[in-house]
Amino acid sequence: METNILDPNCPSRIVFQRVGDKWATLVIQVLEDGPMRFGDLRAKVAVVTPKVLTHTLRALERDGLVTRTMYPQVPPRVDYELTPLGSTLLEPLKVLRFWAESNAAQMMQARDAFDEAQDTAILAGSPRG
Repeated sequence: METNILDPNCPSRIVFQRVGDKWATLVIQVLEDGPMRFGDLRAKVAVVTPKVLTHTLRALERDGLVTRTMYPQVPPRVDYELTPLGSTLLEPLKVLRFWAESNAAQMMQARDAFDEAQDTAILAGSPRG
């Protein structure tokens, strides 16, 4: 099967959806250090709600990027870990992370300049369409 990410019916778009999800990419990067329990994972990702983290982990598990291992003990213990497929995302995410951390300030300046120009245009009575 030929793939073309620009074709709306191409299954490779699923990958872009998953990788485009900010929580998924953060979880994958946190799991680089090895298996982790839910609470530890949540603490490292930071700011994510338990509901959103649960949804993200289920989606990553469904896509074959993360495994969930439950240990029969009291209290129950569940670990999450990258699969071999999930581990292949680490290198591209490192490149993207480096780019993001290197260019965030420049993007924020561009946003501020754009917003200021929009506000000026609205005040002048010529909103941009």
